[in-house]
Amino acid sequence: MFRIALKMLAADRAKFVGLLFGIAFTSFLVTFAASYFCGFMTDGFALIAENGATDVWVMDPAVESVEQTINMPASALDRVRSVRGVSRAVPLALGTADVRFPSGQFQTFQVIGVDDASLAGAPMVPGRNLEELRARDAVIVDAGGTTGKLATPALARDQWPHDGAHLDAPTRELRGGDELLVNEHLVRVLGQSSALPRYPPRPLLYTTLSNALRILPVEPHTLTFVMVRAAAGVSPRELARRIEQRTGLRARATADFKSDTVRWFLVNSEDVGDIAAMLTLAMTMGFGVTGVMLYMFTYEHQSQYAVLKALGTPSATLIAMVLAQAAACALLGTGMGLGLCGIAGEVVVRLGFPFRMLWFTPLAGLLGVVLVSVAAALISVRPVVKLQPAVVFAGR
Repeated sequence: MFRIALKMLAADRAKFVGLLFGIAFTSFLVTFAASYFCGFMTDGFALIAENGATDVWVMDPAVESVEQTINMPASALDRVRSVRGVSRAVPLALGTADVRFPSGQFQTFQVIGVDDASLAGAPMVPGRNLEELRARDAVIVDAGGTTGKLATPALARDQWPHDGAHLDAPTRELRGGDELLVNEHLVRVLGQSSALPRYPPRPLLYTTLSNALRILPVEPHTLTFVMVRAAAGVSPRELARRIEQRTGLRARATADFKSDTVRWFLVNSEDVGDIAAMLTLAMTMGFGVTGVMLYMFTYEHQSQYAVLKALGTPSATLIAMVLAQAAACALLGTGMGLGLCGIAGEVVVRLGFPFRMLWFTPLAGLLGVVLVSVAAALISVRPVVKLQPAVVFAGR
């Protein structure tokens, strides 16, 4: 009977193609939305992911993510270092500055001040020694997921001109030896790194903590995070608990801080609503196309089902045939949708958009297809259940 059901499905090519299209569309859009969501969530905690040697992050008690921070007193570093089980504790400062390019253009950068001694948190620059970052006013720049934000004048005559800004001058990417003006402080670029992209995207400027304090506006507190490495045999969560009890600051193990950041974005990011709208659209259109096509297919083949029922085929078997048709379309359509999503993902990644297909995102697409297919099948079995064998003798 299942073979007959599949032959009936393949014989009506127009509706078969329509069913595959509806399911493939659902699979593609649900998987793409889930992968895009994973992409920008991963970029959201890029600062944490870049510092893999850090076991515990210490911050002001009100801080819930790396995206929304407030500074602590510098004395917090010594208080953290005094806690039993701390192997190493280094400072990290975050700030924002409007950076002036030699042409007169300006761009807002996130300034990241790393520990002068260890340089923990600073990215590598191809062809340069990271020790050079300790020089006065030395910085490393990074696109941070942006495009075209690190453009400096290509010609020497357009750099720091005396006749006004050359805003339309031809440009090139920043490289080692270039200069920038940060809050009236001239800094020298060591080079451009390849750090993880940020969400939201923003250009990054790495420098030592002493340089950061020199170029950033004066604030009463200058320490944003303390990055802690646990001693051997001490679990990060246990150490975080000790630090909170001893200092009164908020301390989170790296994995927990990533989860906190994701949770913060879920509550505060507008893109979460866009993803929800995309999923709603995918499910609605998928159900609309699949449900209508499968119902029309079943309704137009009532005479065949009536013949089978007249020959003694139980209604349960006919229902199973409809479910088999839905399952076959779901299987083929899901594969097509996942394949298209993989291709589209490669394209959008090359264009610089956040996209990360994790192990569970295809399962999200499969779940969307299952829901749509089951709902369509339940609607489509209605004509079969009410079908009377006499239909075949009524000229239908």
